[in-house]
Amino acid sequence: MKARTTRRTAPRPLSIALALSVSALSLAACGGGSDDSAGVKKDKDITVGLLLPDRDTARFEKFDYPLIKKEVASLTDNRGKVRYANAEASVTRQSEQFQKMIDERVDVILVDALNSKTIATDVRKAKDAGIPVIAYDRLAEGPIDAYVSHDNELVGQVQGRAIMGELGDKAENSKVVMMNGDPGDPNTARFKEGALSELQGQVDIVKQYDTKEWKPSVAKANMKKAIQSVGLDNIAAVYSANDGMAGAVIEALEEAGATKMPPVTGQDANLDAVQRVVAGKQYMTVYKSFLLEATNAAKIAVAKVQGRTIEFAALTRETVDSPTEKNIPAMLVPVVALTKDNIKQTVITDGVYTVKDICTPEYKADCAAIGLD
Repeated sequence: MKARTTRRTAPRPLSIALALSVSALSLAACGGGSDDSAGVKKDKDITVGLLLPDRDTARFEKFDYPLIKKEVASLTDNRGKVRYANAEASVTRQSEQFQKMIDERVDVILVDALNSKTIATDVRKAKDAGIPVIAYDRLAEGPIDAYVSHDNELVGQVQGRAIMGELGDKAENSKVVMMNGDPGDPNTARFKEGALSELQGQVDIVKQYDTKEWKPSVAKANMKKAIQSVGLDNIAAVYSANDGMAGAVIEALEEAGATKMPPVTGQDANLDAVQRVVAGKQYMTVYKSFLLEATNAAKIAVAKVQGRTIEFAALTRETVDSPTEKNIPAMLVPVVALTKDNIKQTVITDGVYTVKDICTPEYKADCAAIGLD
């Protein structure tokens, strides 16, 4: 059963949505839309528990954790702190880390669940202990208090549209391989549904694979199977749900002898993925503003502890339904397709990477060819 999103306002164009997201951040920082009545708790000695799922996804360690830590400190005059744990792709370890957060009586828990279903037991324990839980990036089951992520069905649609746009008139009967994410991740089904809404009936989806724990090694093994079954020259495009798997897919294609890459999608705008886009090895990646997602999550976490409202224009403008809960307050951050044509306008403008970060000696010529120097 997929999560249902209910927007409190009509859908907006991406540029407007991005501007509104930034405005919401500014409003929240000033207390805009929050309940500042005399009965609200003003305590700034806050401990936010942060549980992230793995280290294979580069953004979690490089961006999400540091950004959340910085924002919590900013919102609490440096009195608030973040207690962080990474599950390293182990569902059992994440449950143990969750329980430790409860035992240590953190004030609120931000969790990016490895498995949306099994985490529900831990969410219930936190709720029973009076600790609010906010689902971060992936929608967890159980009585969560809020959800901060992106429009994940739109992520898949953006990836699917990129493939269709690149295939153009050759799309009909083109053979496409789908490398989906971990079935235990609730976002996987939404990415897949979005991609299929663009691809199904338009191309020939010859192979589909689920990728346990999003592991690149699993994706690479599956891509080798697809090449052997379909034939290297017959694969017109590869839908890869994220950048880690995209790199593994490209390795498998290169090892099989590919000299010209079919369009391969990705997600997360990892540095190595952006470099592959520059070099023409990876066709695109979905750029999701880490700044907006992480800072909004921190604002919601602090607001929950301080007893301030998070609903409507202040922080959560939409609601979502999980298989266990209805009308969960949600902040959904817009997404952008990153290609060779808009690297400057996305990750460089937002300060995620510098030209120097991307254009290392290995990629200097490729950067110069697209005016990125």
